[in-house]
Amino acid sequence: MSTRFISGSAVALVTPFRQDCSVDTVALRQLVRFHIAAGTDIIIPCGTTGESPTLSMEEQSLIIRTVKEEAGEKIMVAAGAGTNATDHAVELAKNAEKAGASAILSVAPYYNKPSQEGIYQHYARIAEAVSVPIIIYNVPGRTGSNVAASTILRLARNFGNIAAVKEASDNMAQITDLLEERPEHFSVLTGEDMLILPFMAMGGDGVISVAANQVPSAVKQLVEAARAGRLDEARAINTRYRRLFRLNFIESNPVPVKYALALMGMIEEVYRLPLVPLAEENRLILKEELQNLGLL
Repeated sequence: MSTRFISGSAVALVTPFRQDCSVDTVALRQLVRFHIAAGTDIIIPCGTTGESPTLSMEEQSLIIRTVKEEAGEKIMVAAGAGTNATDHAVELAKNAEKAGASAILSVAPYYNKPSQEGIYQHYARIAEAVSVPIIIYNVPGRTGSNVAASTILRLARNFGNIAAVKEASDNMAQITDLLEERPEHFSVLTGEDMLILPFMAMGGDGVISVAANQVPSAVKQLVEAARAGRLDEARAINTRYRRLFRLNFIESNPVPVKYALALMGMIEEVYRLPLVPLAEENRLILKEELQNLGLL
């Protein structure tokens, strides 16, 4: 019997800011309530979509504590806690656990392009430092290097709290290897909304989604329909929302999704540099799609 419990529809939550760029805890609590009502399974603050590179450790703690207070036991709170310096990544992981996170999403070391052994040692150090489950975040398009399936599987077999991977690549061969060779406790999640349907059909456990910020119920329904083998239903949902999935990356995430949420009246449209607002032509395209979907 499977012991996997990190599964379903997880939202890569945006961080709402006030006009002075401070964390908007009022809007943050509203977002948590929105996801509880929509049936989102896991809420993940302080990840890339949450503009984690711009957050201080104090802000990371504030955001996680706020989300956890609002969520209670109604929804699992996993939290972004990763960077490319191993000692600092350990600090962030400990900080997230102390703030109340039930699991940690830790991005693979970026820019310095370590070897597979270096990546293994990086995650081993984090796994030894905390007791909560760890989700490896493999996103080659942002980090500049891939965490090989063999490295992920080695970590999963050697550490009981290496519990899942967010596989944000389109490497279907690697995804197949992970799904077929993983230990019983280990979850494989996609980080690509456009791949939810084929990924779930292959036996995946769920998604960590950007689009769930805007349409959490639809993403949840897509995951559940695909997992249950109701492929006609899943295809219909995917067809309806696939343009939104794509437009959320018309510029760097999370700029488009934060613009959308601002139009939907849920947050103020504030970013921290180096992120800046969408180009005007892209604002028009995304707004039109939100109108077509009945979100405005």
